[in-house]
Amino acid sequence: MLPIRQYGDPVLKQATRELDEIDGRVAKLVDDMLDTMYAAPGVGLAANQVGVQRRLFVYDIGDGPQVIINPRVIETSGEWTFEEGCLSVPGLSWQIVRPNRIHLVGLDLDGNELSIEAEEYQGRVLQHEVDHLDGALLIDRLDEDQRRDARRILRARAAAAAS
Repeated sequence: MLPIRQYGDPVLKQATRELDEIDGRVAKLVDDMLDTMYAAPGVGLAANQVGVQRRLFVYDIGDGPQVIINPRVIETSGEWTFEEGCLSVPGLSWQIVRPNRIHLVGLDLDGNELSIEAEEYQGRVLQHEVDHLDGALLIDRLDEDQRRDARRILRARAAAAAS
């Protein structure tokens, strides 16, 4: 089990670096991330959410565990609004507008090229995790009023936890 970084941790606002080599350490990280994600419980987890500044994430939307290394969204279309939460912003969720369909490329754990066309829920999960790897959080997708309210709630939680 790895500790999941929470809102306010600067590692979540930093873009991650691509992996040059996929080795046993990466495979161990993926296993640990999957254990952490399932225990949370969540459907996706980016490496920087556990303090690792590398461009990879794991997810499972019910079809079994998946990993994508060095992902890039190369095409999007449409629009879909859906209630979205985040393991790094626990207990809060918002209606978030994202593209409905995406085309994502990356690598699997064996270094094979992946090309995934996804829509609706799967597309949303993939976009959410890529946002993390780019240093963006869910609250960055809120409108100004929602973002102000979210930050107020999160500051109040942090103050309560510190006292």
